[in-house]
Amino acid sequence: MITRRFLSRAAWLSLLVSSCPVWALQAPDGPVVLTISGKVTNPNAGQTAAFSMRMIEALPQQTFKTRTPWYAQPVEFTGPLLRDVLAAAGATGTRITALALNDYKTEIPFADINQHPLVLARLRDGQPMPVRDKGPLFLVYPYDTKRELQTELYYNRSAWQLSRLIVQ
Repeated sequence: MITRRFLSRAAWLSLLVSSCPVWALQAPDGPVVLTISGKVTNPNAGQTAAFSMRMIEALPQQTFKTRTPWYAQPVEFTGPLLRDVLAAAGATGTRITALALNDYKTEIPFADINQHPLVLARLRDGQPMPVRDKGPLFLVYPYDTKRELQTELYYNRSAWQLSRLIVQ
């Protein structure tokens, strides 16, 4: 038997989805913090994929520290890779529209999720983020890993208070 411990996180998620002929995304087990609509092949709420915070916590987690224009000091972010969240929903396409609770809207090329380890951060410096402080979810790029990510283009693709993704 293959255990998750010996596989990369992306390989584990891919194996989980591909090895189950009728793998279904579980129903949210608490308040919904993220919905994914559009080109979704693994919905759990009508035509959409709805995620509770527990479901997001159950996905493989990544942590990185980076400087941002929003905080004076480098910040440590923790959460699943956006590509893992989209894979769980069976979402594929060419672009993603990210919508936030504060009505912010941004477009992200689908290619970004493979080129950069975007994190759907649920923790900042090890603590959950309240809505009043950019939470509960913050889509963030690892800005310090590549100079090209330290530009307005990528800062604008980030979205705090993220609540919805539309995949086209």
